[in-house]
Amino acid sequence: MNYGRVLTEELNEKVVVGTPKYPDVDYTGYPYKVIPYPSIDTTKIVAGYRTGNSLAIREINEIADEAPDIIHTHCPAASTLMARVLQYETGAPVVFTYHTKFDIDIERAVGEGLLKKETIRAMVQNISACDEVWVVSKGAGENLRSLGFEGDYRVMNNGVDFARGKASDEAVAKVTSDYDLPKGVPVFLFVGRLVKYKGIPLILDALKILDNEGMDFRMLLVGGGPDEDELKDRVIELGLERKVIFTGPIRDREALRAINTRGDLFLFPSTYDTNGIVVREAAACGLASVLIKNSCAAEGITHGRNGYVIDENPEAMAALLKDVCRDLARVKQVGENAMNEIYISWEDAVRCAHRRYGELIEMSKDGALPGRKHVPTDFLFEATADLAEGFRRIKDLRATIRETIKESFDNEFWD
Repeated sequence: MNYGRVLTEELNEKVVVGTPKYPDVDYTGYPYKVIPYPSIDTTKIVAGYRTGNSLAIREINEIADEAPDIIHTHCPAASTLMARVLQYETGAPVVFTYHTKFDIDIERAVGEGLLKKETIRAMVQNISACDEVWVVSKGAGENLRSLGFEGDYRVMNNGVDFARGKASDEAVAKVTSDYDLPKGVPVFLFVGRLVKYKGIPLILDALKILDNEGMDFRMLLVGGGPDEDELKDRVIELGLERKVIFTGPIRDREALRAINTRGDLFLFPSTYDTNGIVVREAAACGLASVLIKNSCAAEGITHGRNGYVIDENPEAMAALLKDVCRDLARVKQVGENAMNEIYISWEDAVRCAHRRYGELIEMSKDGALPGRKHVPTDFLFEATADLAEGFRRIKDLRATIRETIKESFDNEFWD
């Protein structure tokens, strides 16, 4: 959405977005054209996601009719399959962005074993067939390499849609009025899906250590997710229910800015995330983060200057929180440094992508794009593209016949 918005509204580009169709969703009202294509319900396998039909001929033709100069796909499965068919129809170069460690999601869906291995192999082949691969961090690129990808990649940072700067005192007071946040007591914050693999159990165990040592604090867990009930039970088991607050999802962006502004430290001990947009959102509000050493989210962080990095264990987090919370004024300065040094807006991120689009388009016209890796499924996409072209010709022929009959009828009627 942010790519489409900035490209359309600020860079005056024509944008068409193809997306798997979800029931009861209105796809009108966007500043760009949205073409939903048929999908099947896979939400029981991967929570919240439907799988698109990548061989949806009618929608492929509809997108191809827009004559795209470049095709950018953000999913290694159905979307990239469709992108490859579109490439055979239009000749436009294909860019793929690797956002997520999809091997972890595959393992959660199908478990370990041959099915996981073959699914990953198929997705890596799909990615390898694209003209250029972008990753949101160097760590994401190395993760992709570890899965068998052998090509080059380019780091292209994501941005955030928060403006740089803190929310007003009035906004903060309004949004946090329902929570017990005593003045002078450190407030720690987590924002994201409530899933254990984002490091939330580590946070809770660290907070228990602080509680046992008599330290007062408040912890806001903002979001929802499949592990929410289990995490709530864990909080009760640890006796932290007075200090740990589950807010539920907060979808209002200004309210979320206010929550970030109220926090003293953002806790994000995730080694799963490839970029950690929430870390940059926190930085936009002058909030420093505690991150795991050598994680993707910690790229660009200098310990003690624009954030904090720790070893991946509760004891390390507890020790750091106890130490830095002795001087919250210094913590606020680290947050200010984060705002000035690691924040990047979506406008800046998309402008960078737009410049690269232009370079790739010119390279394609000049025949200067490096030869992409051919994979065994290429013949399928050539055949599908030929089939789509055949359907388009049939459609055009039907329209021509219909118009000819109409003209003949009109001439006979008036003669």
